[in-house]
Amino acid sequence: MATLLFHLSSSIFSNGSVNLLQIQNRPLLSHLNYTIIHRRISLHHPHISKGLPVILAMDVSGPDSRKDSPLGVDMAMEEEYVSLSKLLQDFTSICSIDRTWTFSSENGNESTAMFLVSQPNLIANKRKKFITSAHISKGSTKGASFQWSPFPVEMTGVSTIVPSPSGSKLLVVRNSDDDSPTQLEIWGHCQLEREFQIAQSIHGSVYTDGWFEGISWNVEECLIAYVAEVPAPLKPTFNSNGYKKGSSNEKDSCSWKGQGEFEEEWGETYVGKRQPGIFVINLDSGEVRDVKGISKCLSAGQVVWAPQVEGNDQYLVFVGWSADKRKLGMKYCYNRPCALYLAESPFYHEARETGLKDNVGDLPACNLTPSISSAFHPQFSPDRKYLLFLSCKTSVDSGAHSATNSLHRLDWPTNGKLDSSTAVYDVIPVIMNSEEGSFPGLYCLHLLKNPWLSDGCTMVLTSIWGSVEVIIAVNILSGNVSCVSPIKPISSWNVLALDGDNILAVSSSPVNVLQMKYGLLIEKSIGSDSWSWLDISNPIFKYSERVEKSLSAIKFSIIKIPVKDSSFCKTKGAARPYEAIFVSSTPTSPLIVILHGGPHSVSLASFTKSSAFLSSLGFNLLIVNYRGSLGFGEEALQSLLGNIGSQDVNDVLSAIDHVIDSGITNPSKIAVLGGSHGGFLTTHLIGQAPDRFAAAAARNPVCNLALMVGTTDIPEWCYVESCGTAWKDNYSEAPSMEHLSLFHSKSPISHIFKVKTPTLFLLGAHDRRVPITNGLQYARELKEMGVDCKIITFPNDVHGIDRPQSDFESFLNIGVWFKKYCT
Repeated sequence: MATLLFHLSSSIFSNGSVNLLQIQNRPLLSHLNYTIIHRRISLHHPHISKGLPVILAMDVSGPDSRKDSPLGVDMAMEEEYVSLSKLLQDFTSICSIDRTWTFSSENGNESTAMFLVSQPNLIANKRKKFITSAHISKGSTKGASFQWSPFPVEMTGVSTIVPSPSGSKLLVVRNSDDDSPTQLEIWGHCQLEREFQIAQSIHGSVYTDGWFEGISWNVEECLIAYVAEVPAPLKPTFNSNGYKKGSSNEKDSCSWKGQGEFEEEWGETYVGKRQPGIFVINLDSGEVRDVKGISKCLSAGQVVWAPQVEGNDQYLVFVGWSADKRKLGMKYCYNRPCALYLAESPFYHEARETGLKDNVGDLPACNLTPSISSAFHPQFSPDRKYLLFLSCKTSVDSGAHSATNSLHRLDWPTNGKLDSSTAVYDVIPVIMNSEEGSFPGLYCLHLLKNPWLSDGCTMVLTSIWGSVEVIIAVNILSGNVSCVSPIKPISSWNVLALDGDNILAVSSSPVNVLQMKYGLLIEKSIGSDSWSWLDISNPIFKYSERVEKSLSAIKFSIIKIPVKDSSFCKTKGAARPYEAIFVSSTPTSPLIVILHGGPHSVSLASFTKSSAFLSSLGFNLLIVNYRGSLGFGEEALQSLLGNIGSQDVNDVLSAIDHVIDSGITNPSKIAVLGGSHGGFLTTHLIGQAPDRFAAAAARNPVCNLALMVGTTDIPEWCYVESCGTAWKDNYSEAPSMEHLSLFHSKSPISHIFKVKTPTLFLLGAHDRRVPITNGLQYARELKEMGVDCKIITFPNDVHGIDRPQSDFESFLNIGVWFKKYCT
């Protein structure tokens, strides 16, 4: 302990004028002596004493010393912290696949799959990313074998990687954390071929977040189009004489940069992201040019190369989001209007042999989809005759942040000349209400880079179907949709990549860790029986014997919950049963009710580390997909708008009553857990049904809409969810007294004086979606009322609280909290 104390103090106090090292290398001092030393240092060196008590407390030992408990740790539950943390570490260490690519050989019987894998590193508090690969051999006996590379390769400092169409080159992007240039690397099979340093004066960081992100190689693999931050406007410069004329972004030791005018950003997780633009790099010359003709009121993203015209890469297709008045939060928000645009490549005139154009690149970008309020993820068919895209027009038109998608097609002319009058065809329209067991509608928020089967007209997608994820095949000409993944046993499936006409996928359930699957096409008529699915042994999803043992005794099922008082439902879809996932240990085990956020999201019957960890502690789980969730048709989803705090709360209470009345569980105690809107429901439930819950935990909960509306990056959410779709364009961050009163009545805080449930709050200090003041206001009032309450704040976390250490500490405390009050 003395050695540890020496190193800690050496690193923290090395600049202090008091020689603490001499003090701490002596034999252990009494608690009294340490107190005296601390007081003397506090008087003369207050800047040093701030960090001292924690370190001194570590060295208090001996039979007469009093053991101080770590901040926030209930010492009566210390053994629970020890045992639960070991189990949680086992779950945390399980890897996940971020992206997958496949490359076929010339003979077609062999291919290579490359996987970008991430694994949380708790000590470093980051996710390590590494590449691993497998050689796939497909024999004539309808089988396949995988030969894995012996070791993965860590991708240190890498923001993203994108293979070229042929698979012969690899783009590696390295964004800097400061004002250093962005680094683009081109790798060949055995070596680094080119390296480019892109100065901040050309563009900022490349967008790699998965939403604005768009990185597209041209066919010849000599040009790459991508999305990056447009250079920041010049800020005013000041020196000893005051304001300096002729401002620039160059650093000068004799002056300083002023702040300039406030600039809107794209909200939660987009700090510093204000204006994404499109750039093209010429790999031969290293020159980078921005794409002209894009209005300053548009934020551009998801760029792809259009088919060549006369052998030249003339046009780019991209998505543009308009932000005339202000930028609302983009993360998780699919209700932001967007359209597909056509712009000219900045290098087009150099690719032409003759006829240089003076106005190249100056033409304004052409809106290809003015007839539809949402168009994103453009994807060209293999023959380049069709442009496919997804749409969230139901979200834009209703104001719901996510809703049922649709898939559309544009017929692309051979001369590349399109205009705003080009017809848009529905491939998969929005389904308002489907019959029991039939396709509920499209719930797909991204497309694979290559989703096409060899017939050139069938796309393979992942979509939500009730409480599970499935793989579907879509014929873009007929609109026919068929489920590709097996229906039984119940599990969720996610397509990773296509390998020719075969499918590389993963499957999992609440009680089964992810399993890699390989689907071999055995029939040309596409349907659920067209593929033979093989289990693929792989080194990626390794887990401990402790995890395997914990999960082996647990079962799960998906339960239909009938709607109470369905006669009051305005639509047929709203009256249909909703679903809950029930994960069972024993009938008498304590029950945890888990509630997703959104509210227009969904909890899937798939493996999640946090839920698996909680079920492994001996709890039953009731994971409720209340009406308003994705995957059940648009009518059911829209029924929640204007009814939050009542319909969703009643759905959860009905689900609890249903599983108890059916006899599958008879819990002595019930806990409730949710984040964001799930936290809204959690705090509503402990107020509206104060005698039903023994414990609660809320992650960044919405507790007071009247407080949230003026501080969140999504103020319109408060209006739409509370008042209905009519308010999607009429919201105000300065609401009237009538609206403030309505927001308060819809909020959990209106029921706070009935609460008596011990509640744990987990709050991210940098949350822009539900600012930390929302949870703190509610939690502080509970403390004033004498309700047992614990608050843990994460100083560097945003809404998701998903940094590795924060996620770990969050669910460890949830497990201990529920153990304390429910077992």
